Amino acid sequence: MNKSSPSQSAPPRFLPLAIAGAAILVAAGGALFYFATVSKRTPVNDGAIAVEIGDKACTPNALTVPAGRRTFAIHNASTRPVEWEILDGIMVVEERENILPGFSQTLTATLKPGSYEITCGLLSNPRGTLTVTPSAESDAAAKTGVDLKAFIGPLSEYKVYLVLQSMSLVSATKKLDAAIQAGDLAQSKALYEPAREPYRRIEALVGRWSDLQNAIDPGAAFLEKREQDPAFTGFHRIEYGLFTQSSTVGLAPVADKLVTDATELQTRLKALKLTPADLTENSARLARRLADGRIESGEAIYAHTDLADLDASLAGIGKTVALIRPILPASAAAVGTALDQAMTKAQAALATLKGAQGYPAYDTVDAAQRKALADDFRALADSLDAASKALSVE
Repeated sequence: MNKSSPSQSAPPRFLPLAIAGAAILVAAGGALFYFATVSKRTPVNDGAIAVEIGDKACTPNALTVPAGRRTFAIHNASTRPVEWEILDGIMVVEERENILPGFSQTLTATLKPGSYEITCGLLSNPRGTLTVTPSAESDAAAKTGVDLKAFIGPLSEYKVYLVLQSMSLVSATKKLDAAIQAGDLAQSKALYEPAREPYRRIEALVGRWSDLQNAIDPGAAFLEKREQDPAFTGFHRIEYGLFTQSSTVGLAPVADKLVTDATELQTRLKALKLTPADLTENSARLARRLADGRIESGEAIYAHTDLADLDASLAGIGKTVALIRPILPASAAAVGTALDQAMTKAQAALATLKGAQGYPAYDTVDAAQRKALADDFRALADSLDAASKALSVE
């Protein structure tokens, strides 16, 4: 009778322990997966208004809230990155961009009594409604008001800056249009970013007009058919043609319309009556929008010129910082110092990424560098919010 080999004998005494250990690892892995999954959804803060964005609409699609400073907790239950906006006609009151599927973000806005619309995911989706009713908070704010005397000079200078930049935008888009009409691919590529930079310097104000923003700078990710969507127009459509398709074919009407839209923007800026909030709140909103999405994910996904874009955006934000800094009250000295430091740090962060030949392609900037840059822009947004409070603009 043959003796059993060790491999044929009874199971080793450590086997049950190994099985138990494996089971624990599986359970732990499942738990980690669960927590990683549920952590996507930020808990709704006390007092926040919950909004869920689906593939076709928001839930609820009709909101009623009292006037004042309100926070919305927006959860993306759809399958696409989305944005959520509060609109007063064509004017953007507040927005949150690039909310990824399964994730949540919060949006805080100071709302005045009135009727508004809300965008719900893709730009083609039906809009919802937001009704803001009078409250003790809004009544008190109306009585307090803002002393406009200190803002006369800064607002006048900012108006000149906006008009001059819009003139540069029209001129640069016309040059880009001419190169595209001529079918000159190399020249069109060379003129693309110079045409875009004036737009980015005034984007904080352009964001007030949803119709122009969606015509000049819509991203394919927010359109139902992406790059094939008829609403894919403006800069990014031209960028896609020049840098991904390496062709000017089909871009002539897009470039023509871009010139038309840039000219309309110039007309609106000339007629625009600026308010103190335009000096701080719009810049803070832009800095936060960049920090919360575009810097880490990238926006110029075809040309990878994000750093030049961010440089232009920061120049526009810097203009408002320079204008409000002298009118901050003496009691807000710490706010002014923090604002100076945040602006300097954001500028330095961009400068460190710039080489002798200019900014590198954004796909060479790693995740850690992008996150650090986003953190600097977020700190700048926080400092601008603090300046708004110090100036009694909120």
